[in-house]
Amino acid sequence: MSLQRWETHWDAGHNWALILAGGEGTRLQALTRMASGIAVPKQFCSLGHSGSLLHDAVTRASLVGSPEQTMIAVSEHHRRWWQNLDLPIPGRNLISQPSNRGTAPGILLPLLRILHRDPEASILLLPSDHYVSNELVLAASLREAMSEVVRTPESMLLLGMTAEEADPELGYIVAEGAGDVAAVRDFVEKPDAATARALIARGGVWNSFIFAVNGQHLLRRFERTCPDLVGEMRHIVTRTPAAAQAYRLAELYARSATIDFSRDILQRDPDSLRVLKVPACGWSDLGTPRRVIETVRKIKSQAAEFASHAEPSAFLNLAGRMPAMCAAG
Repeated sequence: MSLQRWETHWDAGHNWALILAGGEGTRLQALTRMASGIAVPKQFCSLGHSGSLLHDAVTRASLVGSPEQTMIAVSEHHRRWWQNLDLPIPGRNLISQPSNRGTAPGILLPLLRILHRDPEASILLLPSDHYVSNELVLAASLREAMSEVVRTPESMLLLGMTAEEADPELGYIVAEGAGDVAAVRDFVEKPDAATARALIARGGVWNSFIFAVNGQHLLRRFERTCPDLVGEMRHIVTRTPAAAQAYRLAELYARSATIDFSRDILQRDPDSLRVLKVPACGWSDLGTPRRVIETVRKIKSQAAEFASHAEPSAFLNLAGRMPAMCAAG
């Protein structure tokens, strides 16, 4: 059953989805570089079985919120890619970052725009470069996470993927307790294989960087770490005339420090972090050539038909580059 046909009378209410689509995908540039020498960011690429990875993320987001309550954060220097995509959301929900100042500003700007429109918003943050073989399993967990945030608005709920192998290239979350929802005890980034196996044996899960959170709670986290940035950006979003906002934002970004969301915002206040353990669903963040190769092979082995050309909604079909992938991997 496809996600589009999974109908359970879900009430989106104040649920918003925020999709991060501003990454460079530098580790995959050997696979995504075109004949012109320009590398296509992976979120605008296809795996050969559907549209772009960004389109997959929008479909994922549609299970918790409406198109009017889905925002996508993109990078201005990627305009050549995103401006020509047929994305099923309102144009004003496409938020362009003037420059790259780390993942924190990339989340803060659309967060402020969401809260300006809906102060009661609960937000699901989704990266745009993931593959999931069993979307229905993940969809159930996404909805559970959003419901849990409504019940406990003073905590942030991270989605931890059941580890299907001891992958040393991923981050791990160690939970405090054995339930499906538990307190976060520790984060371990890219452990060696032996350590990864030990973490899994202790109930460790992969850090997907998918999380659900009450919007006001997330804003307070930003205010504790970078109050000046929050104040200036809020003024631009809420009080500056629309015609001047792009200029003011570019000016602010130009003099702002780079801030990493995971390190500088998320992990500074671990007491309110919890993790929801997602059953095995064939998740991959497609972060390395090896994982892309493995994913494409899996899709080909499972699909009755497999596209041999790039979909109209993607700029590059990675599945069509299997020989290059194998050489790179």
